Amino acid sequence: MSNPIASTVGSPDTGKPPSVEQHEQSAPKSQPEDLHRLNSKLAHPLSGIPHEELMEMGASYARENEMEDLQDEFRKGALLAQNPQAFDTLPLLTDDDKYYLRREVTHKWSHPKDLYHMVVMEWVRNPYKHAVKARVTLANNRITDETVINGANLFFLKQFGIEHREWIAGLVNSAPYLACFTVGCWLTHPLNKQFGRRNTIFITCFISFVTCLWQGFTNTWPHMFVARFMLGIGIGPKSSTVPVYAAECSPPAIRGALVMMWQMWTAFGIMLGYIADVAFYNVQDPPHITGLNWRLMLASAMIIPLIVCFQVYFCPESPRYEMLKGRHKRAFNSLARLRWTKVQAARDLFYMHTLLKVEAELNRKSGSKLVEFFTVGRNRRAMIGSEIVMFMQQFCGVNVIAYYSSVIFKDSGFSVIDSLLASLGFGIINFLFAIPAVYTIDTFGRRFLLLTTFPLMGLFLLFTGFSFWIPDREARIGCVALGIYLFGIVYSPGEGPVPFTYSAEAYPLYIRDLGMSLATATTWGFNWLLSMTWLPLVRAFKPQGAFGYYAAWNGIGFVLVLLFLPETKGRTLEELDRVFEVPTRSQMKYGLAQQEITTLTSNIQVPWFFKRYIFQQDAPPPKLLELEDIEYHPDAFQSGSKEMGEGNSV
Repeated sequence: MSNPIASTVGSPDTGKPPSVEQHEQSAPKSQPEDLHRLNSKLAHPLSGIPHEELMEMGASYARENEMEDLQDEFRKGALLAQNPQAFDTLPLLTDDDKYYLRREVTHKWSHPKDLYHMVVMEWVRNPYKHAVKARVTLANNRITDETVINGANLFFLKQFGIEHREWIAGLVNSAPYLACFTVGCWLTHPLNKQFGRRNTIFITCFISFVTCLWQGFTNTWPHMFVARFMLGIGIGPKSSTVPVYAAECSPPAIRGALVMMWQMWTAFGIMLGYIADVAFYNVQDPPHITGLNWRLMLASAMIIPLIVCFQVYFCPESPRYEMLKGRHKRAFNSLARLRWTKVQAARDLFYMHTLLKVEAELNRKSGSKLVEFFTVGRNRRAMIGSEIVMFMQQFCGVNVIAYYSSVIFKDSGFSVIDSLLASLGFGIINFLFAIPAVYTIDTFGRRFLLLTTFPLMGLFLLFTGFSFWIPDREARIGCVALGIYLFGIVYSPGEGPVPFTYSAEAYPLYIRDLGMSLATATTWGFNWLLSMTWLPLVRAFKPQGAFGYYAAWNGIGFVLVLLFLPETKGRTLEELDRVFEVPTRSQMKYGLAQQEITTLTSNIQVPWFFKRYIFQQDAPPPKLLELEDIEYHPDAFQSGSKEMGEGNSV
């Protein structure tokens, strides 16, 4: 087991780590060095402190925060916070204490039901917005010259008089993502600061409930646009708040897996949307109501946020938020509901308290966080990596299929109801292949998964687009469905789970909130752009050209990942600080070295990636850094090695 957050940042390589007080008395440093020192101190802020002093620190913390009856638990917790793996050697711990601490390692999924209730309630919020996406695709797609329509848009677009107005249809369809990009994501920080995690989730769920219902009562496209734009006000803050809330409440052993559930529930929500399309498609209009079927499709998305509104206050508030507000006893009570023992809760709370002290010092030392995105090299490279994966999550083409698959299937020759059923098949595949992503992302690594899946996604998009040239109807629809399904299979373990995971771990702690706001705004902004432009793109270039366009973007994504994206799998934040301090030139040389390794039998240059994983040859891999735990290739990086330590180099 690792520290709750200790595995996220490393200590400076300066011999014995000094205590917090000793750090504060150290000599003045330049701002980049000072920020690096403080970031490093976030790794093990309790290292080097004698046990007697640690126990007194824990007991003192309990007394100062109205927890006098818990002084013994905090003495134990302070010792464990310094070194969680040493519980067997600490005589202060009872046999029961050691049993539960050992069980954290041997049974990492064994936790109180309140933890799983919290996780399910917060992540289950994710499906409703994706169900809305899939349903509104049916309600807002255009009728092309061939009168290609599906689901609710058989009635919706004609009823509103926009069946041939592609840009208006795209604007209405993309309204929530426009709201997320321009307003919603940037409300995350003020809402969380003012109301806390639970209240923010309740507020955004209630907004979503009202606006989903509102959509079912609209009778003009401007009215629908306003309702859907307001829906985005609920979606935006939620998409940034829930991952943070889950991470702050989850134990370290399963934190990554729980955060990974974002993609699984996203895929589940898309599947729910397709199920709703099929379920309500044949609903007939009663007297005085026109378009009851599409109204039910849209309004049914209100069910999940309504359930969460009733359930969210049965979950504990984020202990980190309670501590930021000075409510330490309430923070302990929250953690005690999420851990088996009070000692475990005391350990995690005391460690959070210590980290918050370092963060406060870091905030005082740092300048403008927005400026430091660009002026501090480590931050800049993290931003570049995060923005690449977030941008490519949209431009790999997945949401073209998620939003418009029924239209695509109809274009290929399916009937309307068969198009909906084929889309449901894509939703099921996307969900099923998202489940193993919890395992694959930490087994194979982020960079490996992207470099493997980008070429395959591009290939399957080309296959899908070129299949529209097949003259035989049966062969054409079979190939189109096959291409889309294969695309879903390779997307789910790659660009599906990687972007949010990578963005959450790439940034140093002191700018992580701002970094995640930027990341989510990026994905929603390009989501909006994709939704707006797909229909005109298909009309101008036909399906073959439109699919070819996004296939080309997958090729670009492969190159961007190859040259600019460091691997973050299995790294502590200390190592990540060092990884992201590597100058971009060195990272690019490493990527090129991965692609050009001379074969053992000839002088032909064969990409190492293909040589190792396709041809299964035992070729030595290129290496990046002169470190024992990070690969470094001495021939390819002789000049790059001289640049090490230049944290603000390009």
